[in-house]
Amino acid sequence: MKFGTSGLRGLATDLLSPQTAAYTKAFARYLLEIGALRPGGRIFIGRDLRASSPAISALSANVLSGMGLNVVDCGALPTPALAGYAWSHGAAALMVTGSHIPAERNGIKFFLPDAEIGKSDEAAITAMVEAPRVTDELPTRNYGFIAHEEAKAHRWYLDRSRGLATKNALSGVKIGVYQHSSVARDFLVELLESLGASVMPLARTPYFIAVDTEAIPAETIEMFSSWAGEYGLDAIVSADGDADRPLIADENGVQLRGDIIGLVTAWWVGADIVVTPITSNSGIHSGLGFEVVRTRVGSPFVISAMRETAMDGRKVVGFEANGGFMLGSSFQRNGTGGSALPTRDAILPILAVLQSARQSGVALSVLAKSWPLPVCASDRLEHFPAEQSQALMEHLSSGNTALRDFLSPLGEVVTLDRTDGLRVTLSSGEIVHLRPSGNAPELRCYAEASTPAEAQSLVARALDRVRSWNG
Repeated sequence: MKFGTSGLRGLATDLLSPQTAAYTKAFARYLLEIGALRPGGRIFIGRDLRASSPAISALSANVLSGMGLNVVDCGALPTPALAGYAWSHGAAALMVTGSHIPAERNGIKFFLPDAEIGKSDEAAITAMVEAPRVTDELPTRNYGFIAHEEAKAHRWYLDRSRGLATKNALSGVKIGVYQHSSVARDFLVELLESLGASVMPLARTPYFIAVDTEAIPAETIEMFSSWAGEYGLDAIVSADGDADRPLIADENGVQLRGDIIGLVTAWWVGADIVVTPITSNSGIHSGLGFEVVRTRVGSPFVISAMRETAMDGRKVVGFEANGGFMLGSSFQRNGTGGSALPTRDAILPILAVLQSARQSGVALSVLAKSWPLPVCASDRLEHFPAEQSQALMEHLSSGNTALRDFLSPLGEVVTLDRTDGLRVTLSSGEIVHLRPSGNAPELRCYAEASTPAEAQSLVARALDRVRSWNG
């Protein structure tokens, strides 16, 4: 178990071990030490729909209750719903979720009473875990929850989400909801229907499916295309496991990339500043009407930069290539709006994109093409050990010869950016970016080219080079 780009991650079996007790105790002790929690105070807990999540949630609750804290059960709900509901009560929170990683893995996201924990918070918690005075025994009795507020948390998030749209904003729009095992699968149906849309739930599963919005399988895209044609849909929407990353496909079943979703949403809320990681499209720059700030990959880095740039009162937002959107400032638009929610959210970008297309009178495919961005593609190598990723990164960083030889089948290296992984610009103007995942044993690849086919080919060829590397 370790902290990744967003939260604590590990095998589900490890998260049902004393290690979780140690991290949970350390989180509570840290809150008490910095004055973010008082003795006997409340902490809210939520979870996703993985098979291991209820047991991990119960374990964490027992640990916190055994420390004399009052633990509130918010049940299965989206991560932004838990965070926002807890913050509305000035309380910290803990979300049991592995987000988009495979079912055999899981994780925990920790929240201060007003924000996600940052990298410095993670370091302090880890130091406490490693300190001798933190015991890691599992609770010997069941303390349980002091209250169950799943219905209240759901209502809070539904009311907030409805406030992001005008009344009957989606009247006459036919939307498919790819339900799979997202914790937002029923929430999305209820919300969209309440805004006047005709909604068709699709492909609900009784087991957990890991949906990564940056690496949707070809068979899933084919399924979208089939649904779009068969049912005459205007859009297909979904979210990842804990519903902090949106998935949107147009009337043809073609997925809208997270960069486009983020830009449309930033325009929708009237942002002045956009904070986005280095992996986001290189075409996102000040010429689009925003000041652009680049960061390393991970919501903690984006949120930290959002705080730094929001000091002068300008409206700041953040988004990632996966589509997760962070609202750093409150906004108002045509009688709608919302308060700041500085954690990844899937619902605001879904509503912003759907309303933008509806009010512009264009199809989603047309809306997506209205932003002049280079064509991007991305994919990942699963079950690629972190040690192997690190060895590859070290090899490619050892000198220009190693990098040039490795990428020679793809083209000539012109520039290199080491902000997060290795991002290379080739003499053709194409971009290849290799980055070890911070959440799972995976290696990710991003590419930019002049056509979708060329971008996808570049990703495939780069990952083939990684597979064949025998370092």
